[in-house]
Amino acid sequence: MIQRFRSADTESVIKRNRRRERRGFTLTELLIVITILGVLTAIALPAYMGSVSTSRQESANANARALASIVQANAITNRAFDATVSDYANDMGGALPVNPCTGTNTGYSITVVGTSATVTADAGSECGTWTPQTFRLNI
Repeated sequence: MIQRFRSADTESVIKRNRRRERRGFTLTELLIVITILGVLTAIALPAYMGSVSTSRQESANANARALASIVQANAITNRAFDATVSDYANDMGGALPVNPCTGTNTGYSITVVGTSATVTADAGSECGTWTPQTFRLNI
């Protein structure tokens, strides 16, 4: 059998090459990755913020619709509308739902005119520019 012997110079070259392999990323590679992440963030962030705003608006309208159902049921029972929002907390499961556009559970309006009423969610500042749905009720 023929055995191969490595010289001391060959050993030092191999060690240097191994050290080079373990150094990590170059500055150029890191800058490219950071640039790609920046571009992806610039594209995705506005779409994400728009969807958050839309979901808050839809949630506020759904909460107002639930409140309108309770207002209508109480008006039929009592033969009159009650315009005080906090009076409906027990009928809503013990607490009024938080309006995500105002951040409060008092972010709803009940307007009574004779034998009709309207229920709307307050627009607030958390949902951008939008017009809440108005739910019209009659006895």
